[in-house]
Amino acid sequence: MSAVLRALAIGAAAGAAGSTALNAVTYLDMAVRGRPPSGTPGQTVQRLSEVTHLPVPGEGESRENRVAGLGPLAGLITGVGSGVLLALARAAGWRPGLVTEAGVAAGLALLGSNGPMTALGVTDPRTWPASSWVSDVVPHLAYGAVAAGVLRGLAGD
Repeated sequence: MSAVLRALAIGAAAGAAGSTALNAVTYLDMAVRGRPPSGTPGQTVQRLSEVTHLPVPGEGESRENRVAGLGPLAGLITGVGSGVLLALARAAGWRPGLVTEAGVAAGLALLGSNGPMTALGVTDPRTWPASSWVSDVVPHLAYGAVAAGVLRGLAGD
């Protein structure tokens, strides 16, 4: 297997593991605090559909179900993509410490998820209360820790 293909595979696995950790922490938070899931992923899908003039197919409940599936799918794509970017950077010679790598992973995932939502006007993080920041940052830190750990483990570090 070529070095690039190996990096892609390792990065995808690390990103998937990190995404699983992010989701687990998020669902645990929902269960403990009794809070509902965020509506912003679905709102982002709908807004992106409007901006790109690419409609989500269907009507009524069928369309709503598609939007409900596409929001979390976009999050998984962001998580796997962030892992791939980290693995490619490592393949190019970047070798930070574990804490730095976990922080960069968390930052990439935060930027990849919150950036589009903010750019599309779905949310404005500047207006979030502290509880919303905690609900967002803590799962992303879990993503970063797990993604960096898996990346290092699979890369043989």
